Amino acid sequence: MKIALIYTIFAAIATAANILSQEISLRLYDAAFSITLSILVGTAVGLVVKYGLDKKYIFQYQTQSLAHDSRTFTLYTLMGVVTTVIFWGMEFGFDALFGSKEMRYLGGVIGLAIGYYVKYQLDKRFVFVSPNSTQRASA
Repeated sequence: MKIALIYTIFAAIATAANILSQEISLRLYDAAFSITLSILVGTAVGLVVKYGLDKKYIFQYQTQSLAHDSRTFTLYTLMGVVTTVIFWGMEFGFDALFGSKEMRYLGGVIGLAIGYYVKYQLDKRFVFVSPNSTQRASA
C-alpha cells in the first residue's frame, strides 16, 4: 500500500510537471500547431521526471553504467508508448469535444492517471528487472 501511495504522489508530480510545461510552452509559442507542440513538450518533461523518481524511489533500481542507464531509459520510454497513446487520446479527445484549455488539461490528467497505472504494471514486469537474474521487480 505504501508503494501505491508513493507512486501516486510521483505520478501527480510528473503530471504537474507535464501540465506546467505545456502551459509554459503555450505562453512561449502560440501559433500553428502550438497545442501539439505543448503536448510533446509536456510528455518529454513528464517522462524524464517520472523515470528519475520511479528508478530511484519506486524500484530502487541502480544502473551499472551510462550505457545500461540509456538502455533502461529506452525500454522505459518504449513501455510508455502505449500509455502515451492513452494520455494523448484523452487530451486530444477532450480538446475536440469541449474546445477549452481547461477541459483539454482535464482530459490530459485523466489520461495520465490511467496511463500511469498501466505503465507501472509494464515497468515492474519488463523494465526494472535485475540485469543479472530473471527475477521480476517486486514493487
